[in-house]
Amino acid sequence: MDSYQSDSLRPLKRTKRAWIITTIDVQEEDKGPFPKYAGQLFNNRSYNTSLKYLISGPGVDEAPEIGLFSIEDDANGHLYVHHTIDRERTPTFQIRFDVESRKSGELLDSPIFFRIKVKDINDNAPEFSMKEYSTTIREDHSKDEPVIQVTAQDKDEVGTVNSQVSYSISMPMPSPDGLTFNIDPTTGSIFLSGCLDYKAAKSFYLLVKASDHGSPQLSSTATVAVTVEDANNHLPVFTSDNYHLQISAGGEHPAVVRLQVEDKDSPNTPAWRAKYKITKGNEKEQFSIETDPATNEGILSVIKPLSYEGDPEMRLVISVANEEPFFWCKNGIVTISRLESTNTAVNIEVLQSAPRFHPPILIVQKEDSMKPGRVFRKYPATYSDDVPNKIKYKLAHDPDGWLSVDEKSGVLTVVKGFDQESPSLNNSLYTIIVHAADHGKPPQTGTGTILLYLSDINDHMPALVAPALDVCDNKEGTVLIIEAKPALAHSHSGPFTFELAEDSEDVKHNWKLGRNFGQSVELVMLRSLPQGSYLVPIIIQDRQGFSTRQDQHIRLCFCPDGHTCPSYSPVLQAAVGLGSGAIVIILIVFLLLLVSSIMLCQCYRSGAERKAIASHQEGEQTLINFNEESKSSFSEAGLDITRGVTSTTVSMEAGKEMISENGCFTGYKTSRARHLDCFIQTVDSTLAWKVYYQSTLEDYGDICEPCRYTEEGVFESEPSNSPCSISIGSEDLPDDFLNTLGPMFSALEEICQK
Repeated sequence: MDSYQSDSLRPLKRTKRAWIITTIDVQEEDKGPFPKYAGQLFNNRSYNTSLKYLISGPGVDEAPEIGLFSIEDDANGHLYVHHTIDRERTPTFQIRFDVESRKSGELLDSPIFFRIKVKDINDNAPEFSMKEYSTTIREDHSKDEPVIQVTAQDKDEVGTVNSQVSYSISMPMPSPDGLTFNIDPTTGSIFLSGCLDYKAAKSFYLLVKASDHGSPQLSSTATVAVTVEDANNHLPVFTSDNYHLQISAGGEHPAVVRLQVEDKDSPNTPAWRAKYKITKGNEKEQFSIETDPATNEGILSVIKPLSYEGDPEMRLVISVANEEPFFWCKNGIVTISRLESTNTAVNIEVLQSAPRFHPPILIVQKEDSMKPGRVFRKYPATYSDDVPNKIKYKLAHDPDGWLSVDEKSGVLTVVKGFDQESPSLNNSLYTIIVHAADHGKPPQTGTGTILLYLSDINDHMPALVAPALDVCDNKEGTVLIIEAKPALAHSHSGPFTFELAEDSEDVKHNWKLGRNFGQSVELVMLRSLPQGSYLVPIIIQDRQGFSTRQDQHIRLCFCPDGHTCPSYSPVLQAAVGLGSGAIVIILIVFLLLLVSSIMLCQCYRSGAERKAIASHQEGEQTLINFNEESKSSFSEAGLDITRGVTSTTVSMEAGKEMISENGCFTGYKTSRARHLDCFIQTVDSTLAWKVYYQSTLEDYGDICEPCRYTEEGVFESEPSNSPCSISIGSEDLPDDFLNTLGPMFSALEEICQK
């Protein structure tokens, strides 16, 4: 067993420490004189040994407060303080004490760490977290709820009388009778001692004091501003206990009476704003009442027609309260109630009503369709449903006699043209007044006014969003959505009313209006219609009385992809801008082209003939004579009508014989129906090109050149672009040929009718 093991096996012995430290007394803010004795160190190993005491650590050779402590007599261990100490900055110091041999410098004992605590004095007053406090409370604030809480902190030693804070409050300014503010001395919470009165004081200023319990006692103050917000401690009161009204039966009547109230609370606050309610007499929900936010008045309106026969006299009871609950204060206690209100009575006498026009003022702009004999507008007057009287219409004011009115239906018809020079015009405005009278005793008469503008006021008129629609489906029951947009000058003039024009009876066999969505309406197809273009005149009226007639163009077409119509035909695009004279010329050219095409294919050639090779089933066919006056191609003949038109191509299969005479082909293996279809397409394209030239050229005489006929045999080297490149005899045309020419010819017919 070695020495290390023998040492480790020795029993441990507790050794007694040899350090003795007297009380070290250090007080903050001590004024000296310095250096000042603080205490003494002693180690019992100093017997028979020359010792030296050492100290180190914070306050000695380390921050904070380097040089604060030292041992002036290192042989006796006397500890000194060298300057004033601030406890709030450094309350304690942890110092190390050592003892060593003065001769060898060897440490004679283990070091000891000693905590020096700086003694506190009351050198700090409590400090509030804010110098100025502010708060807002309502007039109905309860005294059990704190108004505000203030807090103050003292930097002196916690848990001592130097840092213990108490709160107090001085007299508030102003100081109304019977009202004080109290403060909890421990927590700083401020309370009311009674009820507030907004009329007596709208704000308060308090001076709050925080004091410690040290010696000497130190304190500080802060201000508290309390603002009072008005609450509902005054009920609204009607200025009249009874109201008497006379209201006509039938129809709605907005704002038949305005009920006034008085309220002493602050205006435009929830405590002042009134809420009205009909508590009795409105079982049929014929009335409504709402608050005018500007005047606080109650506006009573009739929202459902009143009945003269059913209830000639009515009585309403109306109550009023405020938006926020009412409160009152008694013995310093606030009580809140939601049931408090005041009442008034409204007595109503129902009178027999007069017819009413809708709208009362109708504004119309002169339209092209307004010609003598045509319908101007339908301007009806109505009753409520439960009034059986009939209505008779008459014109009360029409100084120039431009219109007439059907006394039973109210339909207005144009009698004579509108004269721009009429002396009855006022800035292009012509005024018409219509009366609608019932058969009662005495009769009641309603008045409607029509303002007819002969000048352009399109900026004030509603219009169609899409004047032209393409529709792929032409089945019965198809529904289209016709949308209207407000006028530029009245961006919020909707919702709109829609109706089909009265003079469009033919249109009404095909179409009708469905549901009205305010900004749009359904247009329903009443029967399956053939492909083509249709014009549906619709009258649009906004809620301001502006009425206009708009033409809805609808094109029914075959859609190859199921949802997109092909592009418009050049005929329809170009023909819209043509005059009636140009259209007559086009029709004459078309008829001449049609007749010449048939006759050219039946003429005989006086010169050489080419023998036709015909099948046994078809029999023999006579060759057609050709004119030999010119070598030019037939593509140059016929008013140069093929310029820009794609020619109809006829393919010839190998082994099949064709007759090629003057550009007219007859394929014995091709059906007669195919000849007819191809011919119609060619004529259609030719007419389209001709319409295009007619609409774009001022002088089109240069395209009408003399007819030149080609020579037999030239066709093989010069393919023809002629519309007669398909031979069809008059016997090949069906009886309804002209009815199968397609929608372009319907468009021409429509233009001619205009």
